Amino acid sequence: MIVKNEEDVLARCLDCVKKFADEIIIVDTGSADKTKQVAKKYTDKLYDFSWCDDFSKARNFSFSKASMEYCMWLDADDVVEDEDIEKIQKLKKELDKKVSIVMMKYHTAFDKDGNPSFSYYRERMVKREELHLWEGEIHEVIPLTGRLLYTDIGICHRKVHVSDANRNLRIFEAMLDKGKKLNPREQFYYARELYYHKRYKDAVKAFKKFLKEDSGWIENKIDACEMLGYCYYALHKEEKALESFLCSLQYEVPHAELCCDIAKHFMDRAKYKEAIFWYECAMKVPMNETSGAFIREDCYGYIPAIQLCVCWWRLGDKDRAVQYNELAGVYKPKSREVEQNRRFFEMK
Repeated sequence: MIVKNEEDVLARCLDCVKKFADEIIIVDTGSADKTKQVAKKYTDKLYDFSWCDDFSKARNFSFSKASMEYCMWLDADDVVEDEDIEKIQKLKKELDKKVSIVMMKYHTAFDKDGNPSFSYYRERMVKREELHLWEGEIHEVIPLTGRLLYTDIGICHRKVHVSDANRNLRIFEAMLDKGKKLNPREQFYYARELYYHKRYKDAVKAFKKFLKEDSGWIENKIDACEMLGYCYYALHKEEKALESFLCSLQYEVPHAELCCDIAKHFMDRAKYKEAIFWYECAMKVPMNETSGAFIREDCYGYIPAIQLCVCWWRLGDKDRAVQYNELAGVYKPKSREVEQNRRFFEMK
């Protein structure tokens, strides 16, 4: 684990970690608060690393201090729920030693009830003797090599405070100032950072540059089409947004997330039949959790169902509206929207 100024979340994380870890290694990159004092309560393997705007170097330094057969990484604001702690404990006993990398789900956003709403798989445990190293100064990654094991273990990323919001973009722009040519993955994440900073015109250029690359991961290409569409909406170029969503279809069978984007475009313009077509498509698309794509689980059931309820109501078909509202309730039994719709239908 690499940390900096994490005194308010570190103990929460390490209280989970101590239940399954054989050793805890913490690398501090320049904390000015009580992070190191907190860390010392859990481990004597605390090291300093001079921050150099390179996450891979810091993470590889932390891996170099490990002595166990497998290395597992976490961020200080990660939480491992009790159910997943038990799964990790069981995994440690039963893991086939031929496995090189263990993949676990990373939950980074949550709905009103605390259930994961945005998840994707990350390389979470790696076999130390095979020297799996991090690559990339920012949005670092361990290349997937060797035998992989996909598990249903989840790690929850629960931020308490906002970190340096400009850090990632600053690192990318420093790389460019030095004359470095971004590789396709870096170009994709650079474009995302521009979008998050509301530099929409710059983001459009960056996403287009990435999409012109012959190489580049297909899942990133699809996400780039989606985010390019969001940029065009922000720039009030709505038809360009729709074109961008539709461009994603050249790469693969449409993901439910893109189907919902396209459907919403039509729904917002009262084109309910077109919206129905795309929301129904979203409900038919199987969720491929091991693709590595960013997954918004609600797009594979709840969102299309609740929106189909609205579309059919607007078209004057109460029976179908009620049917889809009840289906939405199957996906989310505690949904406030479903309950509100039920009360609404009772009065009609």
